[in-house]
Amino acid sequence: MSDLLSIGTVAARAGVSVAALRYYEERGLVTAVRDAGGRRRFPRHVLRRLAVVAAGQRVGLSLADIGEALATLPADRPPTAREWARVGRRWQQLLDARIRELEGLRTSLTGCIGCGCLSLTRCTLVNPHDEAAEEGSGSRWLRAATASGDGER
Repeated sequence: MSDLLSIGTVAARAGVSVAALRYYEERGLVTAVRDAGGRRRFPRHVLRRLAVVAAGQRVGLSLADIGEALATLPADRPPTAREWARVGRRWQQLLDARIRELEGLRTSLTGCIGCGCLSLTRCTLVNPHDEAAEEGSGSRWLRAATASGDGER
């Protein structure tokens, strides 16, 4: 049990709150074992996984993206340089795509500020790629989400 750390120790060493650590465990980003008293105990290598989570968040990746990367890494030891490089290449692709998206958004935003129309039928900022055109006018997605109670399309 000496290689296992308490939730408070892991949270302090990783620079996250205990609540965040519990959330990460709930999302499957890290795993813990329970001691005889039912308390969470984390293996030391979980600190490396938390460093990967922090690195992903620092560059703006979602927890889903980070979770996908962690799923490809070993859960029982720190990643090797080769394993980390593979994740880094994938993250680079995600960041490149996000940069292209943000550059396009910047262009659209400048145009919208210039015209001020915010037309729901033409505006690439409010309605990118005219996604809802075939469904007719109005806030169909919002009404559907409100009716289903999930708040998302």
